[in-house]
Amino acid sequence: GKQECLIINDTYNSDINSIRIALDFQQQRRLERSLTKTVILSDILQSGLSPRSLYRRVAELTEQAGIDKLIGIGPEITANAELFALQEKVFFPTTDEFIRSGLWKSFRGELILLKGARKFHFERICALLEERIHETQLEVNLDAVVHNFNFYKSKLPPHTKLVCMVKANGYGAGAVEIAKTLQYHRCDYLAVAVAEEGIHLRKEGITLPVMVLNPEVNGFEELFTHDLEPEVYNFRILEAYIKEAERRGITGYPIHLKIDSGMHRLGFLPEQIPALATRLAAQKGLKVLSVFSHLAASESWIFDDFTHRQMESFRGSANAIEEALQYRVWKHILNSAGVERFPAAEWDMARLGIGLYGISASGLQGPRNVCTLQTTILQIKEVPANETIGYGRKEMLAQNARIATIRFGYADGLSRQFGNRRGKVLINGLPAPIVGNVCMDLCMVDVTGIPAREGDVVILFGEELPVVEQAESIGTIPYEILTSVSPRVKKIYIKE
Repeated sequence: GKQECLIINDTYNSDINSIRIALDFQQQRRLERSLTKTVILSDILQSGLSPRSLYRRVAELTEQAGIDKLIGIGPEITANAELFALQEKVFFPTTDEFIRSGLWKSFRGELILLKGARKFHFERICALLEERIHETQLEVNLDAVVHNFNFYKSKLPPHTKLVCMVKANGYGAGAVEIAKTLQYHRCDYLAVAVAEEGIHLRKEGITLPVMVLNPEVNGFEELFTHDLEPEVYNFRILEAYIKEAERRGITGYPIHLKIDSGMHRLGFLPEQIPALATRLAAQKGLKVLSVFSHLAASESWIFDDFTHRQMESFRGSANAIEEALQYRVWKHILNSAGVERFPAAEWDMARLGIGLYGISASGLQGPRNVCTLQTTILQIKEVPANETIGYGRKEMLAQNARIATIRFGYADGLSRQFGNRRGKVLINGLPAPIVGNVCMDLCMVDVTGIPAREGDVVILFGEELPVVEQAESIGTIPYEILTSVSPRVKKIYIKE
């Protein structure tokens, strides 16, 4: 929203139970930087209670929720204003009068819950409060995130902990909102790529344990200050952290050891394990919480023999470390595809990445789509045959065509590889090929034969046009498509 505000838009539904749920959700989203909690609430219609009883109950809910500011809109809530004990409260008989008052212009640094019955048209208020008027948006379904979290958790033994990946801004979906949702639903651990991502989560009020997968050698200060737990993958970073812990007089700082069981990216090799175990046993500054490795091709049955060899190699390395340390450590090697295909493997933890965001690497049915990217048509024109479309005149029309220009380009996250009919979008449920070269802020699509109009919604990926399908059309992977969405694209979070 404008002036550093955040907006929770829960309009068109207003009853006692939904108000309680919305206030609870607002409390979950309250940030550590202490945004003012503001509620804009309309009359509650057809509650079955007398107005006095109804608004006395509403007043109790707002007081219990610690609301800082209440704006009531409607004749009934206005008539019962004295029931609300809040110091900062104001009431208006109609939405029009609230808008005319200009009070909304003074909102700054507030977490604003909009809760109104349909007849009060709170969408008008929401439009005034929103920062971006760009009609491109990434819709993130938080209920789908919760479903996917529980879906994968159900495949594992009850004692197995889940580490959820929120690196790369939550795979493009917004790390803070994903993390807050997971924290509320009692996720065990979060993982980020670099310390800065973990620090951002801490500043936004995330208290879950956070694992940093690619820490810097000289980044101990940031890790320690923000209670972040580093992955240690070679002797150089291990010695640096031991030295820093000793210098600070710290004992037992939590770390996670990475073992290279065959992927050959980061990690200690099997032949290094004896020396590693000896070094760890001889120091007190660091404590190994977990030992883990990464499966290279767990999604493919073709490589199952290799996957099993990886797991056996890792098991031997982890057991040797645990024996040298003489205390129990968590062991984990399964990723999303590993959970899908090897759920019976007995490990202490599993790491949930792409599966959390609704994509099954092995084609499993069950995960729900989380992200829908959409924009709108700016202009449609009839273009005759033999004319060219876009920069470089890369495409000449073989016949007359209806060409729509949409407000999405490579600066928004659309790869230029989608151009010249390699990629497509959906308009009114029908596929429209992307024609010509993709521009910075725009691209053109062929809507010949499609009942499309200017202003219509365009789906770039979502339930009906899976991100997996879009990725395959240009020879890439869903991870790249999701994480390429630009920060300038507005995110809308949906919770039913």
